[in-house]
Amino acid sequence: MKKIPSLFAAACTLFIRHSCSAQPLNQKENFSRQDTLRGTINSERNWWDVYQYNIWVKPDYSKKFITGSCEIVFTLKQTGTKKVMQIDLQHPLEIDSIKLDYFTAIKDYKKEGNVYHVNFGNIQFVDNAKPPLPRKYRLTVYYHGYPRIAVNPPWDGGWIFTKDKKGRPWMSVACQGLGASVWYPCKDHQSDEPDNGATLSMTVDDSLVAVGNGRLKEKKQNNNGTTTWKWEVTSPINNYNIIPYIGKYEHWHDEYNGEKGKLDLDYWVLDYELEKAKKQFEQVKPMLKCFEWWFGPYPFYEDGYKLVQSPHLGMEHQSAVAYGNQFRNGYLGMDLSGSGWGKNWDYIIVHESGHEWFGNNITTKDIADMWVHEGFTDYSETLYVQCQYGKEAADAYTLGLRKKIQNDEPLIGPYGVNREGSSDMYNKGNNIIHTLRQVIDDDSLFRKILRGLNKTFYHQTVTSKEVEEYFSRQAGKDLSKIFDQYLRTTNIPVLEYNFVQDEKKPDRYQLQYRWANCINGFNMPVKIKFADKMVWIHPTTQISSVEVSAEDRKSMNSDLAIDKNFYIRVRKVSKWE
Repeated sequence: MKKIPSLFAAACTLFIRHSCSAQPLNQKENFSRQDTLRGTINSERNWWDVYQYNIWVKPDYSKKFITGSCEIVFTLKQTGTKKVMQIDLQHPLEIDSIKLDYFTAIKDYKKEGNVYHVNFGNIQFVDNAKPPLPRKYRLTVYYHGYPRIAVNPPWDGGWIFTKDKKGRPWMSVACQGLGASVWYPCKDHQSDEPDNGATLSMTVDDSLVAVGNGRLKEKKQNNNGTTTWKWEVTSPINNYNIIPYIGKYEHWHDEYNGEKGKLDLDYWVLDYELEKAKKQFEQVKPMLKCFEWWFGPYPFYEDGYKLVQSPHLGMEHQSAVAYGNQFRNGYLGMDLSGSGWGKNWDYIIVHESGHEWFGNNITTKDIADMWVHEGFTDYSETLYVQCQYGKEAADAYTLGLRKKIQNDEPLIGPYGVNREGSSDMYNKGNNIIHTLRQVIDDDSLFRKILRGLNKTFYHQTVTSKEVEEYFSRQAGKDLSKIFDQYLRTTNIPVLEYNFVQDEKKPDRYQLQYRWANCINGFNMPVKIKFADKMVWIHPTTQISSVEVSAEDRKSMNSDLAIDKNFYIRVRKVSKWE
């Protein structure tokens, strides 16, 4: 979730996206070695696979300082002598020491910007365990420092040291895009999720409550004015989704009878917000019912579902969704679509929970493909509107979002340098999926595809191409040109047309049409209004035609009526060029 908050200028409010300052398409962006180190699976990353993270952190609220350790449990992808491992930990945090398998001190490590190159020398890494139990190594990294402080979370991320309305400490982290290495050492790349999840232990003042992902495993009084809270998530999880929440929290528990049985629902909010939260969070169960119908079972029954009040607007932290929408419907009370339908439900509950399926269950290997996370999750809003208010309302919601598309950059960004594509991945991503739904023209099949995606790629990392190819296979149609057009260019297809009177049949006309402003081979079918009904035509980049009676021609007036649910433009031409 990275939608930008409102900017107040003069007497009006203008919603913009974070890409408003992005460079023009014709201006080449220069990437640094740090970008490549972060965004590429290089020789120092490709020989090992993260099995689990065991994180411990102790924040000092008054000093805005943290002390911690991270045990990186890993297995081998290659055996033998592996001299160097890249560990990501962002400046100004510093590593104090490193141990392998508890006892072997690793002293040869070198810092390069936000990366540490850990040299193991002549240590032999051998997988001598029998499948399916590979040998597990444990690298424990001890660290400390003044972490980067979030200036405007979640958009400008980092560690959050703030106060609640009663002036009491309230802490958390927001690090999507910025990276989990802003607060703990890890392999900071989306393609390598810890297969066995993670534990997060937080040592805080006795007066505070610490909440993490998954389930509470231990609450230990340290008899020195502090308590350590240990949480565990057992499913694979994105690095940036592992998050501490520390404050004066109150908790209540509920249950939802879902497709896989009983799902634990847990809510953690500031003590003085309890009653307000209980009323607002009644929206969770209808949302879960809608999403399970469209997408399949909630993907993390083992770890439960949580909403945790956060000192920022919200984020899709797996099994511990960050909530900061002030217990209001809409997006801080506003409807991003302008259709009116977005004011009827809590945007953060719906959008961030939608990410549990798209972003957390299905995760892209490279953030260049983040449209898969945001486009499908944005469309979950449309499907939620349909569940609650019907298909026409859902169509209106998507068409409202369409007005905000900028087409400044392609949705898919450059690979291997930790860069996303255009922030149009939200609104344009929504409209791409809505257009594909029209092309598929079978909602039962469309639903089967969405559920199939979450089943086929369950707890996996993927590429955009894999998702695109799955759509084509399951739809029984080659959708590759549609994906290429909308994802990899900024051009919106234009359906050009004109009417030509038949010289031999004066009472007949030829409706001529073709696609323009598109890639070679673009051939998306589209519905038009023809003789008071909607019919399919199949344009290509070559001129095609269909015979129209004078009566039908008259009923069309001068404009061609297109099914508004297709994200295209229409242009009448006087003659073909």
